[in-house]
Amino acid sequence: MMIEKFLNYLLLEKNCSERTVRNYGLDLRLFESYFKNLDARLSWESIDSDVIRDWMESMMDRGNNATSINRRLSALRSFYRFALSRNFVSADPAHGITGPKKSLVLPRFVKEGEMDALLDSFSAAEHTYNNVCARAILLMFYWTGMRVSELTGLDDSSVDFVSCNVKVAGKGNKHRLVPFGRELKECLEKYIAVRDACVTRTDDALFVTGKGKRIGYYNVRKLVGENLSKVCTLDKKTPHVLRHSYATAMLNNGAGIESVKKLLGHSSVATTEVYTHVTFEKLKEAYEAAHPRS
Repeated sequence: MMIEKFLNYLLLEKNCSERTVRNYGLDLRLFESYFKNLDARLSWESIDSDVIRDWMESMMDRGNNATSINRRLSALRSFYRFALSRNFVSADPAHGITGPKKSLVLPRFVKEGEMDALLDSFSAAEHTYNNVCARAILLMFYWTGMRVSELTGLDDSSVDFVSCNVKVAGKGNKHRLVPFGRELKECLEKYIAVRDACVTRTDDALFVTGKGKRIGYYNVRKLVGENLSKVCTLDKKTPHVLRHSYATAMLNNGAGIESVKKLLGHSSVATTEVYTHVTFEKLKEAYEAAHPRS
């Protein structure tokens, strides 16, 4: 019952996406199952910090990585802050508990030459609706750095072809404007012309399937993965790689970190700073290759 109240709070008051709310629910029910298996008499009100620490230890024993454990701990912290504020519990057992430290994993990105080769390959390809749509989606990711959920939420009205910007609804329903250039403008204009000639849409979605329905999360992931496999050997070939590629290219070409933060829709510059490690690695490689004493 308490979990449902918390999830409704996230959805209705915090404007979290349905996917975020679903993941919070999965993490909380996983913990609830854990402490009920320990002792059926335990409840959200009666558990203490030792139970949470035991849970974290059990996840580490099962091989869960630090990122997964910290995400679940974060869900638990948020839940208890909510429960305490509503007087559903008298204490917060998650307060003060720190998760395992994770090693810094640098973002993976597609090289500019690889992306050029992929986009150019569509010129020789048959101009079917699927091919035109795929190129438009890939270019939209590469030009704007948006998230999958942001792309699938776009309507025709989101794109301003006069000012060349796209209105993006980000996390927490926060909106931002992201500019784009002539290449993406021409690509989108061609895509819309082909779409309207070939497909009957069921709503105002910008990107739709061949049956006219708004394109979904898994369809986009599949499309991006199949196309990136043609040009790069990264172990992960996801839309987020294109987001990383956008951020890295922006920083490498002189954009300020505060500007990149706003374009990506990050709430904290600390999240954006991970990309500075990537650009530093490039500087380090150049130094080692060029310096006579390196």
